Amino acid sequence: MSNRTRQRYVPDLSVLSSLGQANYARLQKLVPDHTVGVQHTYSMSNGSQPALRISVKIEASHRYTTMLKVAQFDETANWLAPPVMSVRMYHDVRLAEVIGFQNERVREGRYDYPNDRMRLPDEKTQLNRFLADWLEHCIKFGHIDQEVVLSPGRHSPADGV
Repeated sequence: MSNRTRQRYVPDLSVLSSLGQANYARLQKLVPDHTVGVQHTYSMSNGSQPALRISVKIEASHRYTTMLKVAQFDETANWLAPPVMSVRMYHDVRLAEVIGFQNERVREGRYDYPNDRMRLPDEKTQLNRFLADWLEHCIKFGHIDQEVVLSPGRHSPADGV
């Protein structure tokens, strides 16, 4: 058995920055209107399966930042909680980053492993890559299913997850 010591993960800031810039540009294409309550739902279907839907809802909008909730809906997997991300867009630096996943805050660029929540050392980078894949899929294969402007008292499907 080897006594090798495990090297500590060091986040690559250039990768995180480029992911953030690309995700910001993708979100600008998908959700150009940053009015609070606006929700865009994109459907993707291969014809034989029910449509997979991805919803992007504007939760809060300020001069330099916009908060979004990005959620996936799939009628075929009722037993599995659909993925939901909280995303913050920084308009002054044109970056977007995942700040929450499944109602859990993602704050650190690196987590020690093992840890109480069993987060991977590069969890923040992986979640931002997952967001990039989601958004790119919407741009390439999605069509706008519905655009809804919600009044403050109404709830969207994304609120229930």
